[in-house]
Amino acid sequence: MQQAQRVGTLLKQVLGERGIDDRLSRYQAWLIWDKLVGEQIARRARPLRFRQGVLEVQVDHPVWMQQLQMLKPQILAKLHQQLPDADITDIYLRKAPTPTARREQKTEAEPPAWQRAQLTEKEKQQIEEQLAPLADPELRAEMRRLFTLQMRLNKGRKEDS
Repeated sequence: MQQAQRVGTLLKQVLGERGIDDRLSRYQAWLIWDKLVGEQIARRARPLRFRQGVLEVQVDHPVWMQQLQMLKPQILAKLHQQLPDADITDIYLRKAPTPTARREQKTEAEPPAWQRAQLTEKEKQQIEEQLAPLADPELRAEMRRLFTLQMRLNKGRKEDS
């Protein structure tokens, strides 16, 4: 029986037989990026693609692009040190929101006060009394929605002031 081999070793062997093992080396940049640049930069900049020796990195803010432009020689040196067979010659920085930046924007933004406002039973009853004369159920449902939104908006404005 042959000795067991690691999956990474087998993958390199199989890709080498097909002449694409150099791609594996290049794309390992994605795997080591966070550790290579650190957590703070990794939240703002992500590898996007690899073309003709150039690693394209998307950066979510112009200030971070400027910072990374200055750090480019150190990042390239680290890439060459950790991935000597990758043949990465340069880093191209592109302004684009990173997936982590999008997630942070969604989680950080608290909904406005009017969206958090809840109607009391008395307020709901007031709306129903105003809608009682309407016979059409579709019109009544739409008007209920509009009255509810307006009442929540008014409550939210009071909370903000």
